[in-house]
Amino acid sequence: MDLGEKDVRRISTLTLVLVLGILAFFVVQPLLIAVLSALILAYIFSPVYNKVLKYIPNKNAAATLVSVVILVVLFVPLWFMTPMILQQVYDIAGYYQKLDVGAVVQNMFPTSSEKFITQTTLTMNNLVNTLTSSISKYLIDFLLNIPFLLIDLLIVAFVFYYSLRDADKLGAFARSISPLSEANEQVLVKHFKDMTDTIIYGQFIVGIVQGLLAGIGFALFGVNNALVLTLLAIFFSVIPFIGPWVVWGPVNVYLFATGKPGLALGYLAYNVLIVSVVDNILRSYLISRKTNISPALVMVGMIGGIYLFNMIGILIGPLILAYFFTLLKTFKDKSFYSLFSK
Repeated sequence: MDLGEKDVRRISTLTLVLVLGILAFFVVQPLLIAVLSALILAYIFSPVYNKVLKYIPNKNAAATLVSVVILVVLFVPLWFMTPMILQQVYDIAGYYQKLDVGAVVQNMFPTSSEKFITQTTLTMNNLVNTLTSSISKYLIDFLLNIPFLLIDLLIVAFVFYYSLRDADKLGAFARSISPLSEANEQVLVKHFKDMTDTIIYGQFIVGIVQGLLAGIGFALFGVNNALVLTLLAIFFSVIPFIGPWVVWGPVNVYLFATGKPGLALGYLAYNVLIVSVVDNILRSYLISRKTNISPALVMVGMIGGIYLFNMIGILIGPLILAYFFTLLKTFKDKSFYSLFSK
């Protein structure tokens, strides 16, 4: 089959676009996590930007103000708390290294045979050594990567600012290159937005608030290493089916075991009446009338996303799966191809 001049031009253009697209991906790939983090932050705080824009009708000034405030609120405290967090992690690792595991096993299983206690003690010692070694390695890697983290933070700040300021232009550009018909595009975009709100606000933001409330409890009741425990509480609060009780539950048992029943009861009441209840209140308020997404899908997406995108994958993974299954459903309902009909 002979190719005409138009066919050659079309193939050449598509080849050029494909090559440039691949090269662009490799250029952005080292900074992909920082860029995605900035885009997610811009999505979360876009309502704040829109409200500020009503009072300051200048996009540059409004975006600058929001960016500075978010930087101060989110990153400045983290900058000052990081040395304290590292110190607490070292303290925890040192505590477990000095822990008499044999005595703990003996107290837990007082009627067990000596062979069982010896084998269990050896296994727990290996587990503790592996855990402390992993913590030390992670901390060393973190300190060595501080220059790269600062670069990532700079990228996050720039992309966040321009994503807020130029949101209208980005949306118009996305619509201009979309192959979907206008009516189908509006329906699909609304559905995607509902799913995004459900995951970001209903799962992620609520989890952060719940974890922070658990952290306030650690501080109020004088629990040691409260910062590290707060980070763990936030992490487990974000994950479906789990929650911050994984952290505050053992702490409560520890308070009872160390002869502080009054403090333990007060701490238990705080977590049951405040930390646990706020989950249902905030979730129903933030995601009312939104799309229902299976918690199993969210959990699988979070775990897989962490493997693929590190910690930011907690958000990106569930979103990818939710979008994919939405498109898969349209294919199942035989409405997939109609999305592209003009």
